[in-house]
Amino acid sequence: MSKHQRQHRISRMLANQVVTSQEQLVGLLADDGVESTQATVSRDLDDLGAVKVRVSGGESVYAIPEHPADRVVPVDQLRRVMGEWVVEVESSGNLVVLRTPPGSAHVVASALDRTGIEGSIGTVAGDDTLMVVAAEGTTGENLAVALRNLAGL
Repeated sequence: MSKHQRQHRISRMLANQVVTSQEQLVGLLADDGVESTQATVSRDLDDLGAVKVRVSGGESVYAIPEHPADRVVPVDQLRRVMGEWVVEVESSGNLVVLRTPPGSAHVVASALDRTGIEGSIGTVAGDDTLMVVAAEGTTGENLAVALRNLAGL
């Protein structure tokens, strides 16, 4: 496993669980099949900018401060982005393809990813086309309907 893959797992663990020590994190990683040492985890936490914060009850836990690029996009802002940049929405199976003017697909993909729209697990963007992958249990057509509505199409 690469350093970036391990750090991604650590980020997800810190977002989804209470982690109070580096030793606990080493154990959680091991439970997830990732062998690591306390020294490596310490460097990873430093690289990720993780800090210890006191939560209600007085316990100190690791957290990664939210960075502007990671901030959640409000649905109203997503609606504006979609309405301005999306010109076509098509679906096939569990995929939705959106077309934009040249050079704009990444703007829409970023807004979709940061909004966390229900039924979407992620996007892949090119220059003027992006693909949205529907989550298990959601069809591409159902997701396409929601995206068309957001775009005003």
